[in-house]
Amino acid sequence: MQSLITVILPVFLLIGAGWTATRYGLTSAAAAEALTKFAQSVAFPCLLFRAVVQLDIAQEFSAPLLLSYYAAATACFFVGLFAARVVFRRDWEDCVVVGFCCLFSNTLMLAIPITERAYGHEALASNFAIVAIHAPFCYTLGIVAMEIVRAGPGRLNPLRLGAQISRQVATNPLVIALMLGFIVNLSGLVTPAPLYAALNMLANAAVPVGLFAVGGVLTQYRLEGDGRLIAMICGVTLLLHPSLMWLFGRAVDLPTSAFRSAVITAAVAPGVNTYVFANIYGRAKRVAASSVLITTVGCILSVWFWLSVLP
Repeated sequence: MQSLITVILPVFLLIGAGWTATRYGLTSAAAAEALTKFAQSVAFPCLLFRAVVQLDIAQEFSAPLLLSYYAAATACFFVGLFAARVVFRRDWEDCVVVGFCCLFSNTLMLAIPITERAYGHEALASNFAIVAIHAPFCYTLGIVAMEIVRAGPGRLNPLRLGAQISRQVATNPLVIALMLGFIVNLSGLVTPAPLYAALNMLANAAVPVGLFAVGGVLTQYRLEGDGRLIAMICGVTLLLHPSLMWLFGRAVDLPTSAFRSAVITAAVAPGVNTYVFANIYGRAKRVAASSVLITTVGCILSVWFWLSVLP
């Protein structure tokens, strides 16, 4: 109960504040979208740049951590994809969007603040290692799968596929910030003090602004679509993903700090990027939006459970 009150509740109170302010007109839906864009395109990139510059890359970017996390995430992608096809009889393009919903965790706006409140700022190194390849990995997997089912057997256009992946990844501010952080870290360059101070101020705004914005954006989502399919996505994202991460992390004997970060990251809701992906292809948008809404609330219990059993 203590972890619910001291760790999880403050995070969701900020989300609730954003929802309440937008729902009752204290701020507008357009303002919530602007705050989301600011958080995703400016504040969080500054946070990631700062984190990567300070990372001990050789120590934190461990193969066991990344392999165990992304093996669990990939398994959930295919569970969601084939369950949507076999059980719910959706067409293949919808199935890829469902799989993407089961793959893409909200690593930034939920996993980072919850991990930091639970285990301290020093515990975030493994979170940042996961985040560093999260968008490139997930978008690559999702886009490849979508292009395959759209093209049909034997008719995939590699040039089109490469261009689509490159466009989505190379224009992502988070990826750009991470690459710049790696360049500074590995080259030994020193960021000028005034610039670093400005980056720090923006980075410190990332979490509170991002959480408030998430609440505001959630007011625009409605519970629509196939309820059973949405329930399946909730089960995969909030139950199966962290369970697989637990098993894989134990199998490779992850250090306690990395193990905690990876399990908590796996236990949070899908990010709004799942709706962005659905919107890009115009498929299963209502299912993606409803899944984000329900799992964001449901992960209160999911995270609470995993916090109570983690070492």
